[in-house]
Amino acid sequence: MSTELDDLRAAVRDAAADLGGPDLCRSLDASGPGWDATAWSVIAEQIGVGALGLPESCGGLGGLAELVVVAEELGAALLPVPFLSTVFAGQVLVNTGGADDVLSEIAEGTPAAVAGLNRQGWWSPNDLMFTAADQAGSWSLTGRAPAVLGAAGARWLVIPADTPDGPDVFLVDSATPGAAVVPLETLDLSRGQGSVTLTDVSATRLTTGGTAAAAILPALDIACIVLAAEQLGGAQTSLDQTVEYVKERRQFGREIGSFQAVKHTLADLLVLVESSRSAVTRAVEADDLVEASAVAQAWCSDVYRTVSAEAVQLHGGIGFTWEHHCHLYFRRARADAQLFGGTALHRERLAAALAW
Repeated sequence: MSTELDDLRAAVRDAAADLGGPDLCRSLDASGPGWDATAWSVIAEQIGVGALGLPESCGGLGGLAELVVVAEELGAALLPVPFLSTVFAGQVLVNTGGADDVLSEIAEGTPAAVAGLNRQGWWSPNDLMFTAADQAGSWSLTGRAPAVLGAAGARWLVIPADTPDGPDVFLVDSATPGAAVVPLETLDLSRGQGSVTLTDVSATRLTTGGTAAAAILPALDIACIVLAAEQLGGAQTSLDQTVEYVKERRQFGREIGSFQAVKHTLADLLVLVESSRSAVTRAVEADDLVEASAVAQAWCSDVYRTVSAEAVQLHGGIGFTWEHHCHLYFRRARADAQLFGGTALHRERLAAALAW
């Protein structure tokens, strides 16, 4: 890893710790967007993570390696910021080849989200939630997406919608009349979602000829790898916290970490976490992001769920309390596994990529 990446990792890690890490999730307003504006300002504007992965012409810098480093640290700290949703939206916009002014805003820290994937969180041209209407050369969108990652509080909504030519990508300002975004209460207390309802909302068409898939699918590959890095960070923290706890908790006159059953369990969890690290590292270096993202997402989702669940068990009674961080990571792991299609879909993608 380069010195620049080490410095970026340290900056995000220190900022997340100073901002409160997992404790910040508990202070969020239940009726709010599900993320902390101050934390996002520090991370996106002061450190500059909003610009990562975007074109230099729009104020962007860095690429997938930088995105993964940031994602791992944010996942480790469970910092409630709209990083993943904004990265996904930004990548879709980059692939459309338009909306440079909006990309410049995102680079400066303006949050964005993608609305209108299917109910499994994946791309399906036959299961679109929004319909576009051409009104004398101007386009309007109508439809509803019941659960959109990062929608609450997002300034820009990137939306695939059905047109007479097929699915295309549109851009909507969330403040436009007829657009309604309602925050949702979800399992994950550290990542906000919202329902998006559009009623004849003015929109800008970014692709033509039914070419939405060419913009969305590569962006989904990037988003899956970034999510996998977040899951790696969360799994590592869950394991680290558990190791520290079993060194201190005493039972039958000795630390419970000295019991063979506990040691073997922790050793197995370490192997899983390090395997996740290998999957994420390989994805960053891969030429074929379809295969690499499928491997990373299928594996890291399962590992995070396993490690976070074992962390609760190994903490004993305190692991089930509201005051402990265990359940926050457990909730995030369960919710993450449902994003972008779920593990079964990614195993199917991998099988297809390998022609099995």
